[in-house]
Amino acid sequence: MTRVFLAGLTLALAGSLGIAAPGLAAQAPAQAPAQEQKPKPRFVQPVKGVADVGFLKPVVKVDKGEVVTTIKIKNLSTAAIAGLKIDEYWYDKAGNMLPGDSKRLRQPLLPGEVVTVELRTPKNPKMDRNSYQFTHAYGQVKTKVLNKID
Repeated sequence: MTRVFLAGLTLALAGSLGIAAPGLAAQAPAQAPAQEQKPKPRFVQPVKGVADVGFLKPVVKVDKGEVVTTIKIKNLSTAAIAGLKIDEYWYDKAGNMLPGDSKRLRQPLLPGEVVTVELRTPKNPKMDRNSYQFTHAYGQVKTKVLNKID
């Protein structure tokens, strides 16, 4: 106990006098490189009512017993869209509803922002056609199919 105390006292005294202790190299404190200050995210007022969204034609593929639908979506509104939800509905030839998938974006979709959403549904041999429904936390969504997204 006394040795530990004396060793600590010796190092503290040597450090205050600017003397390097034996076995310890005197090192200048490393300075971190100057980092660019990123602006903190602010609260963005979301769209209340009808929001405008554009999307590319969905790509549907079968992968290991699942139907995977990939949709690229762009916010065409002038404000953020909070809680954007995409529902995929599948139907058989007779028009009966089959199971589908649903995804909700966790972060608000900012104006002009583009996201890719992947919907996964177990493959069913009765699947014939599908449809999509877009909604958000504060209302409905007006959709537009785009040829390309910049």
